[in-house]
Amino acid sequence: MRILFWGTPAFSLPALQALGEEGHDLVGVVTQPDRPAGRGRGVTMSAVKEEAIREMVPVLQPEKARGEEFMAQIRALEPDLSVVVAYGQILKPEVLDLPRFGSVNIHGSLLPELRGAAPVQWSIIRGHEVTGVTIMRMEAGLDSGPMLLRVEEPIGPDESGSELAARLAEIGAEALVEALALLEDGQMAEEVQDHSKATYAPKLDRETARLDWSLPAAELARWIRGLDDVPGAWSPLGDRGAVKLFRPRVEIGSGEPGAVIDVDAEGVLIACGDGAVRVREVQPPGKRRMSAAEWVRGRGVAVGDRFGVGA
Repeated sequence: MRILFWGTPAFSLPALQALGEEGHDLVGVVTQPDRPAGRGRGVTMSAVKEEAIREMVPVLQPEKARGEEFMAQIRALEPDLSVVVAYGQILKPEVLDLPRFGSVNIHGSLLPELRGAAPVQWSIIRGHEVTGVTIMRMEAGLDSGPMLLRVEEPIGPDESGSELAARLAEIGAEALVEALALLEDGQMAEEVQDHSKATYAPKLDRETARLDWSLPAAELARWIRGLDDVPGAWSPLGDRGAVKLFRPRVEIGSGEPGAVIDVDAEGVLIACGDGAVRVREVQPPGKRRMSAAEWVRGRGVAVGDRFGVGA
């Protein structure tokens, strides 16, 4: 099958690699334009572009995936199917309908739950015990198309968003290969979503990722785990600026919400609205991610300091 692949981050890679390994003809890759990234703000290509270049697959990088010039480019590739995995733009119906078999997507949830941009993170934040991936046929609505295949997967009690995303990317790649085999054989039975059961997982931004220390410790720990490592849960610490926090553990403790009530080799214990959270990794402003114990040794924080205070 002639496949046009759409994707940008590392989450997309297992699916792209699986398609090549299964012998599908990758006629092109569409990915986001190169962007400044990192502390040096050097221009960086996407993970998908790097892989496509290694495999000598043609790459398209439109600012907007629309317009007659772009449509002519993808029409010339003569794709049978578009596969979309975390591409990063909403695609118009004329783009989705161009291949003769249309377009399919790997979505990181069990649809119709958690439609939207950040299903993996929100599944942890909201305390779900089970999530999964859905292979769906794309249409104009937000993740509302018919489902081709769903695979359930438990969420580990201490699992972070980045860990879960990596696992679901591999599971999604396997499910995609299975779904395409059924599609080629004419054995695919599509299931219409029950739209009345839809929930949503909106895009996460910096303000959403700011921690609210009045929350109970168990809930706050889910926020920290869900937001690891992008965009990263953060909290201001006075004039030291915004500190990103990782690897939380719920413990017994009390104090003013946000107050540091203990520091030791295990990390930094911070009071919440109910209970406390021990944070075991941090990223201070302008520095690398490090163990909280290392930060404590460098006198970055001490008992009596208070998170949540400052801009």
